[in-house]
Parts: sequence; structure tokens; C-alpha cells
Amino acid sequence: MLPQKQAEEAMMSSLTQTMEREEGEEVIGETSNFSFKNALWHGGSAYDAWFSCASNQVAQVLLTLPYSFSQLGMVSGIIFQVFYGLLGSYTAYLISILYIEYRSRKEKENVSFKNHVIQWFEVLEGLLGPYWKAIGLAFNCTFLLFGSVIQLIACASNIYYINDHLDKRTWTYIFGACCATTVFIPSFHNYRIWSFLGLGMTTYTAWYLTIAAIAHGQVENVKHSAPNKMVLYFTGATNILYTFGGHAVTVEIMHAMWKPQKFKYIYLYATVYVFTLTLPSAIAVYWAFGDQLLDHSNAFSLLPRSGWRDIGVIRMLIHQFITFGFACTPLYFVWEKVIGMHDTKSIFFRALARLPVVIPIWFLAIIFPFFGPINSAVGALLVSFTVYIIPASAHMLTYRSASARQNAAEKLPFFIPNWTVMYVVNAFVVVWVLVVGFGFGGWASMTNFIKQVDTFGLFAKCYQCPPKGPPSSNHTLHN
Repeated sequence: MLPQKQAEEAMMSSLTQTMEREEGEEVIGETSNFSFKNALWHGGSAYDAWFSCASNQVAQVLLTLPYSFSQLGMVSGIIFQVFYGLLGSYTAYLISILYIEYRSRKEKENVSFKNHVIQWFEVLEGLLGPYWKAIGLAFNCTFLLFGSVIQLIACASNIYYINDHLDKRTWTYIFGACCATTVFIPSFHNYRIWSFLGLGMTTYTAWYLTIAAIAHGQVENVKHSAPNKMVLYFTGATNILYTFGGHAVTVEIMHAMWKPQKFKYIYLYATVYVFTLTLPSAIAVYWAFGDQLLDHSNAFSLLPRSGWRDIGVIRMLIHQFITFGFACTPLYFVWEKVIGMHDTKSIFFRALARLPVVIPIWFLAIIFPFFGPINSAVGALLVSFTVYIIPASAHMLTYRSASARQNAAEKLPFFIPNWTVMYVVNAFVVVWVLVVGFGFGGWASMTNFIKQVDTFGLFAKCYQCPPKGPPSSNHTLHN
């Protein structure tokens, strides 16, 4: 017990010193500017991590959860939200434990991480070898790539409800250029003000959806027929799997903390807050519109045009810009390491080096503009492995030997009495997500995705836009 405690204290001290060095001599030397920069730019506390996790976890997917409820039904929708929220919090905990284990081992080898951001694939390589690095790199980068794509698609879908003079493809071009400015944000250490703003934007939108739906009341002859089709049921379930699978950036957020050991339960606390946003809004909108949501994957499309709705749209656009940065920043890091620019201190040169990462994201958003269905496809094929199966499997393999368990940098959590129970829970996560998330979810989401391609085609100019009628000052917009 004593050696373990000493190792944890030594690692904490080393990590604190590393993060303080990364702030730079300018911040340390300029006391007059420190408080201002610390308030807006230099974040590394547990509160910063909480805001980052909560902000990143629920963005545009908030608008598609009522659509998922129309596929699942009210009861299943609530159950899946709570279940996958807790499951996601558990695997985020596993990732944090593996990060601490990796960091502890490297600290003992006197490895310095100055000007180097540790990433998930590096943790896998350090603990399990190069093959796991390749697996983690492939799944994580692909997921983050399409996560960024989804944010661009959502931007175009949302702004169309304020200004339909331009089609959604054109809006995608515009917002692609706007989101490319995230190349100037060095790391998650610098997302303090953005995380705060992002969560504020989403909180407003979630409660707007809730109050507006209740005030609107139920539409005439409303029907709540779900669940009635297996394809739709598992499509909706995988969208919720995607909702609570936002911890593909967990390692980067932890690395930005001054004391990463405090992260262990932060994701759970963030999830509890997110429940206060996702459950009331999804329940209220589904209660009001029922089966109409099956043809309207964006909740904004069924609510009447008003100033409150326009504010919600604008706030979601701001949050989607921030979430694009969250998803893209790890990709920037990977690219910097590939071309040898990761240690460069100049923000300007790093920004130029990062720009090529944005181009394929822009292109894919134009090819697959299917807001809603693409979430489920990404959830089933990528999120299932990236943030559920791989972390649980990696944890089991890392501590498979008695010596590894005995010398673990972190002891078992209070809710796991022994290693046998830990392995049973991890095995359940792997089997459940592999069968239900990847298996049934993959089949259902890809069936629905192919249907969208057949109906609208690739490079759709304005996905699910209503036909243009005669000019009118008051026209209704649909998704």
C-alpha cells in the first residue's frame, strides 16, 4: 500500500510540474496578465475537465434524440439513455485508469512529455504493444473524423431553419471554412472559455425544446406507435449509444489537467448533468409530435418559427463549432506527429500544418449530408469499438497477470469488490456492445443509411428540404 501511495504522489507531482511548464514562461513571468489568461485560456482544473466532458458529450445529437424516441418508444428511449449513459461513464473510467497506468510506468522510466500530448493509441501501445496501437489509431481517428463531419452536417441543417435562401450544401461550404479556424486552438488546455460557452448554449437549447414542446401541446391525432420495426428500434438505440460515446477525447482532456488523477469520476458527474438536458427535451418533443418525428430527424423542424427558436439555432451553431474543435483537435495532434510538427511552439506554423486535416472532413460532409441516420451508423460501426469494446478489452489484458494487478497504479473502485467482478463487468460490456451495438445496431443503421442514399443520393444538394414553392413571406420549414 505504501509503495503504491508513494508512486501516486510522485506521479501527481510530476504531472503538475509538466502541465505548469506547458503554460509557458510568458504566463509565469507576467503576473499582471496571468489572471486574465487563466480565466479565459489556461484551464486544467477538475472543473475545466467537467465542462469539457459535458459540453463535448451532448451537441447536435440533442436534436436527434426525439427522433430516436420515435423509433424506440418512450420507455425504451428512457431506459437506453440511462443504461448507455452509465455504461459510457464506466468505460470512460477504464480509459482514465489505463492512462494513469501508462503515465505511471513512463514516469518510472524518466520519460518526459514536455510539448507532447499523450493520446489513446499511445496508451494502448505502451501497455499492450504495436498491434493495439494500430487498432486504437484506426478506430479513434475514423470516429473523430466522422464526428467532425457530423458537426458540419448539423451546422448546415440548423442554419437552414433561419435562412433557406441557400441550400444545405452551400451552408456546409461556409461552415467548413468557419470551423477550419479551430486550427488556432493549441490543445484542450485552451478550451476553458469554449467549454463553458458550449455547455451554456446546449443548456438553453435543451430547455427551449422542452418548454416549446409542452407549450405547443400534442398535435392533432398524435400517435406513439413505436416500437414497431426492428430496424428502426436498433437504429434509435445506436444513436443513443453514439450520444454517450463522446469520450474518444478522454485521454487528451486528462492530459490537459494539472492533476489527471481527479478525472476518474468526472465523466459520470458530467453524464448526470447531461441527463437533465437530454431526457426532458426528448420526452417532451416526442410526447408532442409522436410519429411525425420519424420523418423529421431534427427537432427544430417541427417547432414553429419564433425568436426563441432562432436563438436556439444560433446557440447550437456556436456549440457545434466548439464541438468540431473538440473532435478535430486529437486529429490535429496525430497529423502533427506524423509530419514532425508536434513539438513546434509557434501557433501559426502549427495551424498551417493542421489545415489539411479539415479538407477530407469538408468533403465527406458534402458526400453524406444525412443528418440523423449518419449518427447511428457511426455509433454502431465506430463508437461501439472505440469507446466501449476496446477500453474494456484493453483493461482486461493490461491486468491479466497477478503481478500487474498487484502493482496497479490505481486500486479498484469502491463499487467493484474484487478483480473477478471487474472482469465480469468488462466482459459484459464487450459482449453486449458487440452483439447489440455493433451487430444488431450495425445492421439496422446501415440498412437505414443505405435507404437514405437510395432516396436522396450522394452529394445531396439539400437533404430533406421541402420543395420550393411560390415565394411566400410565411412558409414552413421541414427537416
